[in-house]
Amino acid sequence: MPTQTALKTMRAVQVGKKGGPLELVQREIPEPGERQVRIQVKACGICHSDVLVKEGLWPGVQYPRSPGHEIAGVVDAVGPQVSAWKKGQRVGVGWTGGYCSECDACRHGDFVNCANLQITGFHFDGGYADYVIVPAVGLAAIPDALSFEEAAPLMCAGVTTFNALRNTNAQPPALVAIQGIGGLGHLGIQFANKMGFKVAAISKGKDKEALARKLGAHVYINADDGDPAAQLSALGGARVILATAPSGKAMTALVNGLGRRGEMVVVGASTDPIEASPLQLITQTRRLEGWAGGAAADSEDTMNFCAVTGVRAMIETFPLDKASEGFDRMMSNKVRFRTVLMH
Repeated sequence: MPTQTALKTMRAVQVGKKGGPLELVQREIPEPGERQVRIQVKACGICHSDVLVKEGLWPGVQYPRSPGHEIAGVVDAVGPQVSAWKKGQRVGVGWTGGYCSECDACRHGDFVNCANLQITGFHFDGGYADYVIVPAVGLAAIPDALSFEEAAPLMCAGVTTFNALRNTNAQPPALVAIQGIGGLGHLGIQFANKMGFKVAAISKGKDKEALARKLGAHVYINADDGDPAAQLSALGGARVILATAPSGKAMTALVNGLGRRGEMVVVGASTDPIEASPLQLITQTRRLEGWAGGAAADSEDTMNFCAVTGVRAMIETFPLDKASEGFDRMMSNKVRFRTVLMH
């Protein structure tokens, strides 16, 4: 965007106050500070968790704020004490924008659970803008095999599902069940298949079976057609259930479908409880756990895996100046998978 760079202004879509609308404004192009990088944004995914910024549901967010934590673009400028990144490199930034390196979690390499985590688009402006300043530690290199719009959703939805699956105790060809075939689940099915697992997709309705099998499911379980846990048990029980659909009630119904030492890994965020009795967990030595994304290195692993295996998010794109329309369409659930803003 040479004209905007020359004028030192850029487009940004911001939330002016808690609960306010997404509004397109002009801002000065910011300069990177120490250990920071400026990215020219090429694509940015609209994630459902962006609603936490828009509606003021996340503590500590300062307004006005530009959301967006599924960023793909190129390095445009680097600040002092940045040596690992150069202008022109293709990079992405996800939820884990920066971390302190000093808290107990960081000292153990658990950066995503940093006590002072800097969330992209929450604690600093995100990718709903032509340029963004980010901590250099949050950058992940995008492989040449991926376009910017393909890379963007992998910075949150992709790394969350990929990282959750690869950190379970399951070994191929164990049975892995993916609950939900939405923005997270359609990626989870592909990842599980390419990792060599036997994949069962769980959703409601017969109409989703063809898509589930096209994505790589070996078995389709219609939750409307009898007890889905019983159907899993008939297959020998799942070693892993990746719970992606945000419904505690739907997850509760699957606990008995876990096999011996089975793990239910929850990545679909909701506020309603998952109910499991102590007896359900004790028998078969079952586990119930959550998983939260990953750091920059995990995002690189995710993108490199996709580049090699052909895993791709299904996306619908909107131009940046139609961000409000894209956000509303995402919230209406009319976009079944991922929405991406193009710059």
